[in-house]
Amino acid sequence: MPLSNEFFFTRLQYESGDWDVDQRMPSNLLNSLVEYTTLKVDTQEKIITLASDDIFKSPFCYISGHKLVEFTKKEKENFEKYVRNGGFVFADDCNHDIDGLFAKSFERQMEEIFGPSELKKIPNDHEIYTIFFDFEDGPPTTSQELNGWGDDLVHDYLKAIVINGRIGVLYSNKDYGCEWDYDFRNKRWYKIDNTRFGVNIVMYALTS
Repeated sequence: MPLSNEFFFTRLQYESGDWDVDQRMPSNLLNSLVEYTTLKVDTQEKIITLASDDIFKSPFCYISGHKLVEFTKKEKENFEKYVRNGGFVFADDCNHDIDGLFAKSFERQMEEIFGPSELKKIPNDHEIYTIFFDFEDGPPTTSQELNGWGDDLVHDYLKAIVINGRIGVLYSNKDYGCEWDYDFRNKRWYKIDNTRFGVNIVMYALTS
């Protein structure tokens, strides 16, 4: 997708499930982009229905939830067209559970849209881990994984659908959305800003 004059964060609204989760996460991540980068940033989250053609104006899309993901025909068509035309979707499982309802149903949707086995683990030395901040061990662990919720596993990888050598869909079972779901003004209490990996994701989406 072409880099616009001003970056804006798009949350995808879909008809099934619960798309409106982790409501403070976008403003927190946008604040980090202002703090760490020279991007021009629209600090207001945009909510766009997946079935709308407005999705094709978005440089970066976020999709998440806990419940069933069952795209309509139009939602599937838009999702595929957006990704195949160079768009970037960050999909994050709020259940942080590889056998949970969101995970199983979202992965099934990706299989139906892009084909079996197209959603694959990416290596932990992928450029997304070093494009801005360095994460030598791959995806940073979240407190959500360590607190005994979900499947009680630390997922040491992310998955992706790669189109023409570039990630089009980045998929996480790590629940970064909940990890970053706090008022950005409380960031000063963190020894290390845990939204830094979100900056990497956005910068990869815009420059790769």
